[in-house]
Amino acid sequence: MAQPDSKKVFFENLTGAGKAIAVLTSGGDAQGMNAAVRAVVRMGIYVGAKVYFIREGYQGMVDGGEDNIKEATWESVSSMLQVGGTVIGSARCKEFRSHEGRLRAAHHLVEKGITNLCVIGGDGSLTGANLFREEWSGLLAELVEQGLISQDSSEKHSALHIVGMVGSIDNDFCGTDMTIGTDSALHRIIEVVDAIMTTAQSHQRTFVLEVMGRHCGYLALVSALACGADWVLIPEMPPEDGWEDKMCQKLSANRAGMKRLNIIIVAEGAIGRNNKPITTDYVKDLVVKCLGFDTRVTILGHVQRGGTPSAFDRILASRMGVEAVMALLETTANTPACVVSLCGNQSVRLPLMECVQMTQEVQKAMDEKKFEEAVKLRGRSFENNLRTYKLLAHRKPESELPVSNFNVAILNVGAPAAGMNAAVRSAVRVGISEGHKMFAVSDGFEGLYKGQIKEIKWADVGGWTGQGGSLLGTKRTLPAKHVDKIAEQMRLHNINALLVIGGFEAFECLLQLYDARATHEDFCIPMCMLPATISNNVPGTDLSIGADTALNAIVETCDRIKQSASGTKRRVFIIETMGGYCGYLASVGGLAAGADAAYIYEEPFDIRDLQSNVEHLTEKMKGSIQRGLVLRNENSNENYTTDFIYQLYSEEGRGVFDCRKNVLGHMQQGGAPSPFDRNFGTKISAKAMQWITKKLTETFRQGRVFANTEDSCCLLGMRRRNLVFQPVVQLKDDTDFVHRIPKEQWWLKLRPLMKILAKYRTSYDVSDAGQLEHVVRNRPKESDASVAM
Repeated sequence: MAQPDSKKVFFENLTGAGKAIAVLTSGGDAQGMNAAVRAVVRMGIYVGAKVYFIREGYQGMVDGGEDNIKEATWESVSSMLQVGGTVIGSARCKEFRSHEGRLRAAHHLVEKGITNLCVIGGDGSLTGANLFREEWSGLLAELVEQGLISQDSSEKHSALHIVGMVGSIDNDFCGTDMTIGTDSALHRIIEVVDAIMTTAQSHQRTFVLEVMGRHCGYLALVSALACGADWVLIPEMPPEDGWEDKMCQKLSANRAGMKRLNIIIVAEGAIGRNNKPITTDYVKDLVVKCLGFDTRVTILGHVQRGGTPSAFDRILASRMGVEAVMALLETTANTPACVVSLCGNQSVRLPLMECVQMTQEVQKAMDEKKFEEAVKLRGRSFENNLRTYKLLAHRKPESELPVSNFNVAILNVGAPAAGMNAAVRSAVRVGISEGHKMFAVSDGFEGLYKGQIKEIKWADVGGWTGQGGSLLGTKRTLPAKHVDKIAEQMRLHNINALLVIGGFEAFECLLQLYDARATHEDFCIPMCMLPATISNNVPGTDLSIGADTALNAIVETCDRIKQSASGTKRRVFIIETMGGYCGYLASVGGLAAGADAAYIYEEPFDIRDLQSNVEHLTEKMKGSIQRGLVLRNENSNENYTTDFIYQLYSEEGRGVFDCRKNVLGHMQQGGAPSPFDRNFGTKISAKAMQWITKKLTETFRQGRVFANTEDSCCLLGMRRRNLVFQPVVQLKDDTDFVHRIPKEQWWLKLRPLMKILAKYRTSYDVSDAGQLEHVVRNRPKESDASVAM
């Protein structure tokens, strides 16, 4: 297969020969920890280092012995990618908190020649690791003094290097947009909430749900955003005095508006302004006493920690695991312990103790009742989530709304994508809050030229967040042939701005409308596009609404397909994914599912590559590996079809493995949106509506809106760490219109990662690897963009 550009800096310059790396999981478990362990082990072995498991966290390090500190092999991390929890065990260790315990741990590490530690855990585990590092030279001196190690051994192992990865479902660690396990925990919560909503609706009930988060309200807040909860209670922002009456008024008003259920989400650490706990039972009794509603309590508990990791967590953990090994190889005696973090869509390295101190400052601010400061310290992501929730959940009285007299139309274009409805709901409610009159267009531009336009109100979009597909209806029709009729309908309904939610067709539509400004002044209005397509093939953005849901569908299906072969003879599965000419789903799905190969259009391949892949799999299958997985993008090659590849593998693998094929088809487009897509859609749509309001104000002159500049027709996309409004005409040069893909795609850099973890020798570009940065208060954690939600 095609190799990366040879001008880049490659990983081959870094070697782990002669080094020993140990990996451990400590504290509470989190889904995705196994993916991180697998990545550390395989990347470590790939660069020539010895890699060790330390079982049961710090307890295993203190106890020592062959069972607790064991050398890992490539095969020992097979089939663990999809397993929840941590297969190497985790424990809270009191002994490690004592000097004596750390002395024993140091002795056991030196015995194995280990001076590189990769710690996966929360802030307590990482703080302990940093203390261990600071004491290391003193501990070695004591061991020499006690005659347990030689002076030579002490000098040889003089420095301990530590890299941390944060594994915690609470997402309570400052410095990273997302911790390993958080997205999976959100999946568990949303699955439960979606199920509860159906029964609550049947009986007109109110449900009070308790979710985890003793000191951090992230899970409660984001799940409330993702399901459109009526009320949420979190520790960082206790409700104002008198909140009980306000909540009951809100619940009552919602019922009066024909809503048949109420959902209240309570973080387990929720408190009042007096720092006293607010329990689910207290909330339930309050609702029953004040309103007489049939009210039930559900405590989710450890369900949130369980189950298989989501696609997001597998990819995040795999990227972080590889980055951690690279960081360990680059450390010197003076390099501070660092933590590998996610900022927007980029891996970064931050000094561990700076992150820990910031995390401790949040708790201190909460203890001192400085709640506004606590929210700010949590970072821009948390602040943005809270602001967006308040905006969408609490409707202002008509008398308090600004009066803009602007009409804004919303439409969906192209194929349906999960999360579109969440984006429409958000746009409608933010638009109404900004004082606009909102109009919904059915069936895209076809509906627009046919006049299928009607006003849409606040209550009309209630319950839309968790709905898959497109409730407005969507078509692929482009506007160019119907410009006159569309202009006529825009005049008729006095449309002052347009929000288009869709995929590549939506991008083409905005380009055509921009060109039509020359002949039709009706199109000289602010226009914004939100990328929504499972293919993730829109220029100007790293991510699209709907792609995460599709990835999860692919990964879950791959897990089931692989499991179907357990207990049988060796088998390879050939799976075809959607995406048009864009290989995003095949490549990133392959990384998340642990594929051996992924064939895509962007990376040309020939018969020699296919033969090489078959030989590679044959070699692996002769060992202890039982199953193989090969993904193929639907348009990767017109001649090397899924059938051809299936027949080739079947023939060439005869006697070693047999083959099965599966075309996933439209199941990738269906289903309820993932928590990520619900929140990504909600938040970028809110941002787009605020941009539209700003543009309407700027371009309103002499009683009318007139916007004909490039920057009044934009696409809102996520680029690395930032959400950026980009004029669509400026994106034309970045686009391959024949194959409907961007000319440059960030995820291609993840492909060597998939190959390395599948035991291929390949070049891995590290020119974009994380560099050590510093934690900055409220730095733009592009969580505005909510890659991290």
